Amino acid sequence: AVPAQPGPLAERRHPDPRTVADRLRIVVLPPTDPLSRGQLRRIAGIARDEGYAVQWQEARGGSGAPLRALAALGPAVRRAGRIVVGDPFSRFVQLLLAPSGAAELVVVDDGTATMEFVAQLGRGERLRRWHRTGGGALSRARELAYAPVSGAARRRLRPGEGRRVELFTSMPVTPLPGTGLRVNDFAWTRARFGPPRLTKGTDLVGTSLVETGVVDPARYLEAVCALTREHGVTRYFAHRRETPEKLRALRAATGLEIVRPDLPLELIARRGPVGRTIVSFPSTVVHTLPYALTGTGVTVAVCGIDPAWLAPGASPRAGGFLAGVTDTARDVRRLPARSATAAG
Repeated sequence: AVPAQPGPLAERRHPDPRTVADRLRIVVLPPTDPLSRGQLRRIAGIARDEGYAVQWQEARGGSGAPLRALAALGPAVRRAGRIVVGDPFSRFVQLLLAPSGAAELVVVDDGTATMEFVAQLGRGERLRRWHRTGGGALSRARELAYAPVSGAARRRLRPGEGRRVELFTSMPVTPLPGTGLRVNDFAWTRARFGPPRLTKGTDLVGTSLVETGVVDPARYLEAVCALTREHGVTRYFAHRRETPEKLRALRAATGLEIVRPDLPLELIARRGPVGRTIVSFPSTVVHTLPYALTGTGVTVAVCGIDPAWLAPGASPRAGGFLAGVTDTARDVRRLPARSATAAG
């Protein structure tokens, strides 16, 4: 959150970085899992190296953490004239936004969740991550109790009188009427890192679709084995939420080198070394890597998810959402899902 800045948004497209660093307050609300926390600490270090002050604020992991975080951040957020948020689905972020009167709100989120965020906001629905299912009676009761807060946050996320809203993303979205859109083409990443050294092999990007209950574990293993054989995959970049047990099974079945990235994959790939071909299932990277690796000669390929791979308890929206992620990717090579199952 930063104080209000003079002049219309269009006049501040390229502000002096030193001025921004003086005015900007960056707050990290870390999750509880160690790998995500580790990546965020590395990113926070990079931001500090760029001259920004970064505050690490625990808001999860204990009964008192949310209240302490609200007490620490609430007053500054309410006073801020411009707020930048990275996860509008977060209930804690929504709790902070609900009483805010900021004149300008920027949503920065290059994950595929951005696509669902824009769609749900446009339909007037409550914000719910696409892979979540309905839940039980207790979950519905909590949603009902939380409804006033989520409703207020959704109103803040839409443009209105005296309030500008902008999206900054690599995702292929059509913003709501009145909402600004700025494409993140990873210019900063390309300027700071690389170009990478290319290896002769193919890299495969892992996904947490098994862990989120979307894809059946056995079918996922079959698909990884098939892609490894067909495309000469030598390394598997694990998603931070993939379980050690699953990764051990993948290594045993394929012989792949399993890599646990300590930075977002866009930075890892840009720094190199990286394969001449990167294969991924439908995920954020099929939209971001073509930007980050433009001009390097790397081919990004996406393998779609066959409906037969979906787990019995997967959200009814899962198949359509994943197909949309695949179909809207730009500058990628598309691999049919059936090739993986057929080869398996």
